[in-house]
Amino acid sequence: MTNTPLRINALIVDAADPESLAAFWSELLGRPVVGRTGPYVWLRREDGLGLGFQRADSPKPGKNRMHFDVTAADPAAEQRRVEALGGRRLTEYDDGGFLVMADPEGNEFCVLPDGPVELDDDGRAHYLG
Repeated sequence: MTNTPLRINALIVDAADPESLAAFWSELLGRPVVGRTGPYVWLRREDGLGLGFQRADSPKPGKNRMHFDVTAADPAAEQRRVEALGGRRLTEYDDGGFLVMADPEGNEFCVLPDGPVELDDDGRAHYLG
């Protein structure tokens, strides 16, 4: 038995409509859809990390326990692009200082500016650049 650490191979997002959700994220991340296998739709693997969307018949139960943080040179412009692609801003998180968005199926993600971010003791963001 070895003590080789595990590594993350892929992130899988449950989706009622994996084709549509994959198309949203493909456009947002600039990663083309590269495959379909059974209930999965895959985006191009980058930096060793796969991103897939799996058909799931059960509805999203509530707030995600894990979410993506993406960075952008201009978060306000990215907010407009996310909304044009069918996502929306989640204003209930505004007190945290992060731009929290949701994809078309309601999965939360944060759009952070490129550069350093400082967090206060309550986890609220303060951007330093």
